[in-house]
Amino acid sequence: MAHGNAPRDSYHLVGISFFILGLGTLLPWNFFITAIPYFQGRLAGTNSSAETPSTNHTSPTDTFNFNNWVTLLSQLPLLLFTLLNSFLYQCIPESVRILGSLLAILLLFALTAALVKVDLSPGLFFSITMASVWFINSFCAVLQGSLFGQLGTMPSTYSTLFLSGQGLAGIFAALAMLTSLASGVDPQTSALGYFITPCVGILLSIICYLSLPHLKFARYYLTKKPQAPVQELETKAELLGAAGLGWAGLGAA
Repeated sequence: MAHGNAPRDSYHLVGISFFILGLGTLLPWNFFITAIPYFQGRLAGTNSSAETPSTNHTSPTDTFNFNNWVTLLSQLPLLLFTLLNSFLYQCIPESVRILGSLLAILLLFALTAALVKVDLSPGLFFSITMASVWFINSFCAVLQGSLFGQLGTMPSTYSTLFLSGQGLAGIFAALAMLTSLASGVDPQTSALGYFITPCVGILLSIICYLSLPHLKFARYYLTKKPQAPVQELETKAELLGAAGLGWAGLGAA
């Protein structure tokens, strides 16, 4: 979408914002799946104060079938809510869908961080974790679909920046894991710091999204009427396909 009279993206602020938004959409979930050994340790009855999120603690018999449930409860809402988002745009404003999803993901991951300090029975911890998995993926599907809809009105470069941010999320989560291992603090504090990090990333994403209407370049494109919802639907097949590939390895674990 090239327009001769379009304003310039001063200091590439819009590009940076969409890059951070891309990072923010997948950052919480990448942190979640990187810490699967932590969840398995809690389900084995090990208190979080004795295990770091990276401890490879898997019981011989996975009573809760954790990996299978995580795979199911991530893929199913991703499919359902990606399709549902095709209808939500008619009754819920785009800004409400995006900001509401970001805030919900922030609260859910804050809950995950808080549970590090709470001693729960394995069964209750499993139930809360699975509910978080479902809702995080539900809101992520709405968030990504809505942001792709906005990117459809922008030059294609910004879609590339958004996808690059998503690609960086996994690397960032792995680096955070290594940092928590090398920090030298007690395991519980290390786990708490690890899970708080994506909350900071989501807060930064919220700030970036709220700043877009104040940037002339973003305002020029985002105030344009999107071309039919078909454009948004086309991106959803790619989204589902990419997510399926990402979870194939986890389901086989």
